[in-house]
Amino acid sequence: MSDDLCFTPATRLAEEIRARRLSPVDVVDAVLRRIERLEPSLNAFVTVTREEARQAAIEADAAVRRGDRLGPLHGVPFSVKDLVTTAGVRTTFGSRLYEGFVPTEDGVAVRRLKAAGAILLGKTTTPEFGHKAVTDAPLFGITRNPWDRSRTPGGSSGGAAAAVAAGMGPLGVGTDGGGSIRIPAACCGIVGLKPTLGTVPHGQPPDLFGTVSYVGPMTRTVADAALMLAVMAGPDEADPHSLGRTPDDYVGAATAGRLEGLRIAWMPTVGNRAVDREVKALCEEAVRRLERAGAHVETTEVDLTRCEAIFLTLSRATNFSRFGDRLPEWRDRLDASLVDSIEKGRDLTAADLARALFARSDVYRQVQGLFRRYDLLATPTLSAPPPPAGRSALEPIEVEGKPA
Repeated sequence: MSDDLCFTPATRLAEEIRARRLSPVDVVDAVLRRIERLEPSLNAFVTVTREEARQAAIEADAAVRRGDRLGPLHGVPFSVKDLVTTAGVRTTFGSRLYEGFVPTEDGVAVRRLKAAGAILLGKTTTPEFGHKAVTDAPLFGITRNPWDRSRTPGGSSGGAAAAVAAGMGPLGVGTDGGGSIRIPAACCGIVGLKPTLGTVPHGQPPDLFGTVSYVGPMTRTVADAALMLAVMAGPDEADPHSLGRTPDDYVGAATAGRLEGLRIAWMPTVGNRAVDREVKALCEEAVRRLERAGAHVETTEVDLTRCEAIFLTLSRATNFSRFGDRLPEWRDRLDASLVDSIEKGRDLTAADLARALFARSDVYRQVQGLFRRYDLLATPTLSAPPPPAGRSALEPIEVEGKPA
């Protein structure tokens, strides 16, 4: 029964708790026991807030018995990637620079989840400042994929993905700037959504206006992702991109279940030159299922190879601006790939940065042009299966033995 609770969807947990057929204490205790059993081998958490979570579960149970008005996620446990602040709970950003940092305020998404009745389990692992697509850091070591512990869960929300996939909580808060929700979701076989910028307010980026950092849900079911997004979405003064935005009916959209008439562009490659044969075959089967469900599918090729150079320019410039002055003292205590990014950012000019911003706008126009012909774009999330755990982000990438 304990493990059954650990893999019960959040939507069902909330329903059973509201109906008094299930206690929040039983749910939280089951998940905490599973974390204790699996955490030594997966290393998905930086901090587990055991005592606080159990006390919150006791209070949630009392609220149910009193007949209080309950939020949509009342008594449901969740975890938070260690890039999003949590009041009174250490937030390290995966770095020794912030090893002892304890924020006084919750991030907007965390605050809203708590207000909806969800119970914080702890903070999940991330590479330093979320800078790479595998999850390990000098501060806490290597996080592993629960399906195959010799493999990475991806990154940078690798701890969140591993925890959700392994039944260590049904809901995980992730962040995404260059694939950091989508990559680990693909590696771990869960649902990961990078929402439109401003859908979920995020007030932490140093540049609020040019940010590419998004907050989104990581879950095991589409319905859970929709409910979690509905709770987190909506305007907040902390995030200028969120102002004036009206949340959609995400829960209704997730259960609509109709594909007739949708125009879908199937894009096997998106800026990459190769796709692993097994990955391509599995994705093509998924696309065929969409077609059999009534969608109209066309195979399309679009050259987006320049996106990598744009992203690297923006991320390297940001890393140098944020951490360049820390290198003399901290170089040996930072991740080697973060140091590499900072140093390459030093060589960029203002003109390099401006050209990358102009090129980003061109890519936007290019992609928006596709949506004049199609409702959805379907692509492989990754070109190959997850690489080995502990693989350096500085190593060359290969797909089926060929450089990519």
